Amino acid sequence: MNFIVLTIFPEMFHPFWEHGIIKRAIDRNKISASAINIRDFAQGRHRVTDDRPYGGGCGMVMKPEPLAGAIRAAKKKAPSSKTVLLTPQGRRFDQRVAHEFASSDGAVLVCGRYEGVDERICHDLIDDEISIGDYVLTGGELAAMVIIDAVTRLVPGALGGKESAEKDSFSDSILEHAHYTRPRTFEGMDVPEVLLSGNHKEIEKWRLETSLLRTVLKRRDLLNKRPLSRQEIEILKKWYLDIEKIIYDQSLRGPDALSGDQQER
Repeated sequence: MNFIVLTIFPEMFHPFWEHGIIKRAIDRNKISASAINIRDFAQGRHRVTDDRPYGGGCGMVMKPEPLAGAIRAAKKKAPSSKTVLLTPQGRRFDQRVAHEFASSDGAVLVCGRYEGVDERICHDLIDDEISIGDYVLTGGELAAMVIIDAVTRLVPGALGGKESAEKDSFSDSILEHAHYTRPRTFEGMDVPEVLLSGNHKEIEKWRLETSLLRTVLKRRDLLNKRPLSRQEIEILKKWYLDIEKIIYDQSLRGPDALSGDQQER
């Protein structure tokens, strides 16, 4: 997997590539990563990459000539890679899109700045437009790092364990189960006994239940996007019956319920 970032701040990426999973993936030749300075393709002594927008308005716009030069240089290095503009106007990046990227040969990530890029760049030089969320950043550099990190985790051999990425939140459209480590007791709270039992079948069942519980409480919308397994349906049915019983019992004891004397009358 080959990542090439086009930016006016290439120095931002050097620390990112020199730590953690990204560094290990580079060292193991699972991915390659490099940055191209868009300013290298700008004209004049000051290497200007932005200018005032036609029609007036606030802010500046990235000039087309430096961007076009940088994109074409990147495509020479990686002709089979898709060219991706990072912009709030792009399609939303999620785990499905991360898998899509991971199955490709690579990506040329174009980091916009200022008010955006000259629209003419998008006509023939951009293959895709991606947004990492409905908010505005000062530039596409952080978005590029997010995409590289998320996609690298899916590259075979990039993580320590074979199943690590498969069990992450969102990989199966469900949040990951709760985690515990030593010490066994922390500020009066104990590790669930099932995790200490050595019974792998019961542990997997507990993990599935906590995954479902977290998803129902925090991201219920995810369950509408995936087919449920028979085991998951049975767990949800049991919770439904338990909640229904609690509601029924409370309705008998609640403030509007009849007292024992009133019921006898």
